Amino acid sequence: MMFHRIQEYKTLFLRISLAYFFYFIARVLFYFYNSNIIIIDSLSEFINLCLIGLTFDTSAILYTNAFFIIISLLPIKNNAKPIFQKGMFFLYFSTNILAYVTNYIDFIYYKFSQSRLTTTVFDLIENETNKSDLMSSFIVDYWHVFMLFIFSTFIWVYLYKKIEFKKSSLKAPPSYYFFSILWFLFIIFVCVIGMRGGIGNATRPINMVDAHRFVKNGTHADLVLNSPFCLIRTYKKNHFNKKNFLNSNEIESIINPIKKLNDSVFTKPNVVLIVMESFGREYIGSFNKDRNIDNYISYTPFLDSLSENSLIFTNAFANGRQSIEALPSILASVPSFKVPFTSSPYANQEIQSLVSVFNDLNYSTSFFHGAPNGSMGFLGLSNILGFDNYFGKNEFNDNSLYDGFWGIWDEPFLGFMKNKIDNFQEPFFSTFFSLSSHEPFKVPKKYENVFPKGNVDMHQVIGYSDNALKTFFNASKNETWFKNTLFIITADHCNQFWYPYYRNPINRFAIPIIFYHPNNSFKGENNELSQQLDIFPSVVDLVGYKKPINSWGRSLFSNEPNQPFSINFSGTVYRFSMNDYTLVFDGDNVIGVYSIDDSALEKNIINEADYSKEEKYLKAFFQDYMERIIEQKLN
Repeated sequence: MMFHRIQEYKTLFLRISLAYFFYFIARVLFYFYNSNIIIIDSLSEFINLCLIGLTFDTSAILYTNAFFIIISLLPIKNNAKPIFQKGMFFLYFSTNILAYVTNYIDFIYYKFSQSRLTTTVFDLIENETNKSDLMSSFIVDYWHVFMLFIFSTFIWVYLYKKIEFKKSSLKAPPSYYFFSILWFLFIIFVCVIGMRGGIGNATRPINMVDAHRFVKNGTHADLVLNSPFCLIRTYKKNHFNKKNFLNSNEIESIINPIKKLNDSVFTKPNVVLIVMESFGREYIGSFNKDRNIDNYISYTPFLDSLSENSLIFTNAFANGRQSIEALPSILASVPSFKVPFTSSPYANQEIQSLVSVFNDLNYSTSFFHGAPNGSMGFLGLSNILGFDNYFGKNEFNDNSLYDGFWGIWDEPFLGFMKNKIDNFQEPFFSTFFSLSSHEPFKVPKKYENVFPKGNVDMHQVIGYSDNALKTFFNASKNETWFKNTLFIITADHCNQFWYPYYRNPINRFAIPIIFYHPNNSFKGENNELSQQLDIFPSVVDLVGYKKPINSWGRSLFSNEPNQPFSINFSGTVYRFSMNDYTLVFDGDNVIGVYSIDDSALEKNIINEADYSKEEKYLKAFFQDYMERIIEQKLN
């Protein structure tokens, strides 16, 4: 009697099993598109990672199909009728395809974000006015991904229709409903376990960090995960929570977030901060002289020449993975981790930054970005920070030089900035954020086939933007303001990688930091660990600001003892480098310890190393970070 509905349960099982099959196909394709980043040594290792991924697939599939499963389990009298089954077909594919397509988006998006797709992507595109153009470009440039998705969907639909729904021909006695209810409760119980990631995980459902518990190589966590799971787990999550690792006196003594820097080098210099889109350290020859990279090629002849008369920091790292995360780190020493700080509930507070310092010193302050005003949330952030003027595509006011995707080409927009600066009253502080060195990797027609196309799409556009900088500097060097201007050049984050050295998890955040002044005040290389957070206090140090500042970074020029470190969020875990170790941190506990030279994070030495000092510093930083942001103490 209890097997009245065995055929219906079998049909449900087969329909859900189809989702597992196509998630496996998506994982194979994800690896195919990203095999140069996620390194797997053997077929057996790949199969093992796929088996581990079943836990995360199960959670995503059961969440996605929850309503479908519930209706399938209910003892509905007419559930075999064609109209009912058509409704179930629509329900099944409307949820599954919506979830499944995110895996295909990640085939390409992962190359740029270095992290699985999460809800932060909505923060990134929220302020873009050219969403349709970007989507069209994505479909055209990556048509093969689109076609693979269409083909997979077609096969999925075909196989679904091959599964015949058979209803019991017996009449429905009371036992039919009784056993239906029992099976309903049992299957739902099993599904809840699957959604949570197992019966042993009683305290909380599995999340993205848990992927690291099952793998030895940190980059393999991204293969184990799937995009629907990551979107589900990050939906409407508050990632700012106070911690209680240490008492306030310990924190103050360890990281000293309030700094007073008086080592003035210049007397009210102009300051131009240049943030280059996606200019990873990999592309710049002057930063790779001692890397011993076989057949290395530089794509930045201008920056290489400028570096000869600059002080360059050859061991510097970004604190984030997206443009939207870079500006708070660079301008205010406020990093972003699980979500961009500017998209958090705490963004609308007074923030001490380079802008507030220069405003206090009576500088004129300006921000330049050639995208449509408001893109990336930069206009809103510039208002929060207090820039006097914002110059974007609207102010440029010439669509003939629009690249068709992001904004005004770098070369003409840098020329526009130069013309504005020529009329600024000194001293001034100006920030420029480039945009041409970006997907879809186009250059103006007059520059087609001018710059080396190299081995990846980024190489040509890097050459274009490097040349745009050359044009700007050459045009500016005879202006009166130029001789009294401190230039800082850095990058927001990295992008496509070619050399294996830069595919390693740590080096995917490797960026340049360059300090240049026309009077040759700076020269040489510094190989100490540094990061975007250090730029704010370093510039403050150089201009001799007399008041204390609030910064988690350190001045790269101060005579005071400072502890070099870098920190970023991989998309699943925090990575903290200091002294001899890199610590992998889940937000509560250190779950991995690696030698500072092990940039691939291959050998976890957590049971061998004494990392107590580094762990204490990390927890002090993390606790202070959460407290100051939540309690609005960033001013």
